[in-house]
Amino acid sequence: MANRLKSRLKNEAKRLGFDACGVAAADPVERDRQALEKFLKAGRHGDMGWMADGPRGAVRGDASALMPGAKTAVVLACNYGPESDPLEILGHPDRGGISVYARNRDYHDLIKKRLKALARWLQAEAQAETKEDAPPQVKVFVDTAPLMEKPLAHRAGVGWQGKHTNLVSRDHGSWLFLGEILTDIALSPDPPEVDHCGSCDACRRACPTDAFPADYELDATKCVSYLTIEHKGPIAPDVMARMGNRIFGCDDCLAVCPWNKFASPTVEPNLIPRGDLTAPKLADLAALDDAAFRQMFSRSPIKRTGRDRFVRNVLIAVGNSGDRALRPVAEKLSADTSPLVADTARWAADRLSGDQTQK
Repeated sequence: MANRLKSRLKNEAKRLGFDACGVAAADPVERDRQALEKFLKAGRHGDMGWMADGPRGAVRGDASALMPGAKTAVVLACNYGPESDPLEILGHPDRGGISVYARNRDYHDLIKKRLKALARWLQAEAQAETKEDAPPQVKVFVDTAPLMEKPLAHRAGVGWQGKHTNLVSRDHGSWLFLGEILTDIALSPDPPEVDHCGSCDACRRACPTDAFPADYELDATKCVSYLTIEHKGPIAPDVMARMGNRIFGCDDCLAVCPWNKFASPTVEPNLIPRGDLTAPKLADLAALDDAAFRQMFSRSPIKRTGRDRFVRNVLIAVGNSGDRALRPVAEKLSADTSPLVADTARWAADRLSGDQTQK
């Protein structure tokens, strides 16, 4: 029964729009816990105190702790592959580079809706087969829960964690959103995916800020994605100078992965990039006040950074542009009511004036 149900589950996942589906045991894995502990002890999580603090930090790495009695983790993935080279934007310093995943609607809502539909289907089908009075338990997760989803996806056979610590798939390359269903239904686990990185280290070499201290290790405090999205304060001048025009996230380590030759562009309308977020002008973005920022990014994952952090990122790109025509943009914002924006604007203006002490 369990194997038949798993096969039908995968067919239903495909029908609902998921591009990959794998099954793993919900048991905790000591290796994952140790890797997380090493990451946290080294302080590589930076401002992300939620990774270690409180009850959420205590259960991270133990899927069964999030749902007592859980036996199985179903891992689902959606392809968000880009149609063109996401690194092309780096050659246009007057434009802002936004990570592929954030160029349209927030993926959380899309994936959670599909997860709930699949979980309801699984409940109904399992109950019909077992003839139990009560339906089995299910619980869905996108990446807002304390669940180590990439190691879980590896164990479920969806992909493997590359040397950049992100998931890589033989079918979809680097471009997958993940979601999970925990359940007390016993399904046979799929075999874990094999690591296919070999001797390649293109991802590590591509990082503009040297955020990978070793293969399979990430120092988030040096990662452009962390700095532009999670980090709330000022950024060191020497780091800002290496961030280029990346204003929300960074795709460099993902985009250079050779496995992307097997990837295909997403066909999901909500994930196809908006035209105004593909190569937006820095001058236009720097002019956003809070109301305009909220309106522009009302249904976007960018909204959660807030206007001040986002404009900080834009000003870093302005300072790195080498375009002195953008200096008035920075000078105007040097009097902004936000100290974070004002300080970054002064750095950008000085950098465009040729003041070498600011580099």
